[in-house]
Amino acid sequence: MKRSLLPILCCPTCKGDLDLSVVEEDESEILEGSLYCNACGVSYPIKEGIPDLLPRNKNI
Repeated sequence: MKRSLLPILCCPTCKGDLDLSVVEEDESEILEGSLYCNACGVSYPIKEGIPDLLPRNKNI
């Protein structure tokens, strides 16, 4: 995932801002990490450079 995408991404659950936590990155993109929504408390993983922004079901 490119860092330049962060300003246009929002939480798919509540449309809140996302905070980035990086575990691994190279010179061009974030490879591993997560995006966290402080508004609703949901975390979205970034694996192999791809953010998983599917809405989470809180009942599971």
